[in-house]
Amino acid sequence: MEAGGKAKKGAGGRKAGGPKAKSVSRSVKAGLQFPVGRIGRYLKKGRYAQRVGSGAPIYLAAVLEYLAAEVLELAGNAARDNKKKTIIPRHVLLAVRNDEELGKLLAGVTIAHGGVLPNINPVLLPKRNEKAMTDPKSPKSPSKAAKSPAKSPKKA
Repeated sequence: MEAGGKAKKGAGGRKAGGPKAKSVSRSVKAGLQFPVGRIGRYLKKGRYAQRVGSGAPIYLAAVLEYLAAEVLELAGNAARDNKKKTIIPRHVLLAVRNDEELGKLLAGVTIAHGGVLPNINPVLLPKRNEKAMTDPKSPKSPSKAAKSPAKSPKKA
């Protein structure tokens, strides 16, 4: 068989079983950190469709990596604003809820130990009078304003 010019069986496309080249993962080829092979395996095992194209796991890995990077960047900013070095679920919640697009994407999601956004309805806040703020000596109630400022003489 060898004399006929055919390559040795099991050579993997190499002539006569030369040195094996180092394998390069699809994640490295695509320049991604997320695992393209694992995502492809999950797509096939999940039975989302009868067939899965070769570009689908690459595209999905890229989208997931972008979303993760976006959330982590915003959560890191929230942690820094709170003078912390570690990102906790509270920072993730603040990042997601304060961002318009991420808030819309994760509108129905509850983040465990995230708490709630600080929010006080303006109706519940005390009213601010501009006159009271400018003139601190003016009386606060109208009944005190009607009385004379001089003290009444004490009866003996």
